[in-house]
Amino acid sequence: MKSQDIVILTKLICLSRLKASDLLVDAPDPLLFGWDNDEKLNETQIQRIDNINEADNRLEYAFTVRGLAEALGISKSEISNSIMRCVNVSLAKISRVNQKPEVNKKVFFNFIRYGLRLVFPARPAEITRGIPTTFAAPVLKEKLLSAGDLIMVWPDAFGREMGQSVAPLYKSVPFAVRKDPELYSYLALLDAVRLGNPREMNLALEKIHGKFFNESD
Repeated sequence: MKSQDIVILTKLICLSRLKASDLLVDAPDPLLFGWDNDEKLNETQIQRIDNINEADNRLEYAFTVRGLAEALGISKSEISNSIMRCVNVSLAKISRVNQKPEVNKKVFFNFIRYGLRLVFPARPAEITRGIPTTFAAPVLKEKLLSAGDLIMVWPDAFGREMGQSVAPLYKSVPFAVRKDPELYSYLALLDAVRLGNPREMNLALEKIHGKFFNESD
């Protein structure tokens, strides 16, 4: 198993929570612009159908090897190899209905709880600029960060915060999380499991469990 497998599995869980309607951008209502004839209304209805179809296609594309590669900054060959590795150890499966890769969330959660910090340990290093992670990320900041605490960050030239450097699970994580706030939340929680004290780790596991199994999060 490789660290990018964790990132890819996490992205698949984020995608599984999306509906095509989340990607839908409707055409403006022509009546708001003073249009009131049937021709314009029909054009709007056609545009909405086109938008729905486009949103469906975008969601389908997001699950493909190419779509995952573009979203995560990981090569297509490594995406393909990763999915195969995960299928081989029952962390994922290929749906017989739509051929999409699906995460076995129960197995994945158990790995996160019992194996993540052992297989992919991390240690804070030098002070650098980057993207806040662990208890400094928005998903945990209000619960655990105390005044004066030295935060932890993924090194990134575009980051706005200074803190102790923490190597992300994969080198492209800063790129990927800038495009997906939900993925950011998940990966910051995973870092809290990798690096946190028992209180931080247990809170992160509680929130991850809630997200995985559609509990209140």
